[in-house]
Amino acid sequence: MPKPADAIAPQGLRSSALTDDVSFLLARANAIALAAGNAALAEHGLKARSYSVLVLASGDARPSQRELAEFLRLDPSQVVSLVDELQSRGLVERRPDPSDRRANVVVATDAGRSLVATARESARAAEERVHGQLSAEDRETLGALLRALAFPSE
Repeated sequence: MPKPADAIAPQGLRSSALTDDVSFLLARANAIALAAGNAALAEHGLKARSYSVLVLASGDARPSQRELAEFLRLDPSQVVSLVDELQSRGLVERRPDPSDRRANVVVATDAGRSLVATARESARAAEERVHGQLSAEDRETLGALLRALAFPSE
């Protein structure tokens, strides 16, 4: 289990000018959340990136590997590796894209959808540990602000 954020930053560093830098704070919060998420997902044989691919493959959108790479802001080769690993475990399948026969879509299998349902509880528990000190209203506000930054044109 990751250490609490206060336990890994000496007071002298926490009071530095860097803590006024929003980009630094976003990166630090992401690192803390990612560590907690990876620890929680490990019992399911997943990490945050593979879990993200599996969640997206479980939805109705039927994303291509290119779409997954763009949405997750990953290099396409990373997505290929993630899909290869999930496919080798029987959790996703590559299927021909009905609208572009040169491309494949990534679709979760029944086993993949079942694993998402189970792993989602672990992911939510990790999120609660990370964001638990925030009020429900603050979490809602934080989510809205992060969505505005992550998807500026929507």
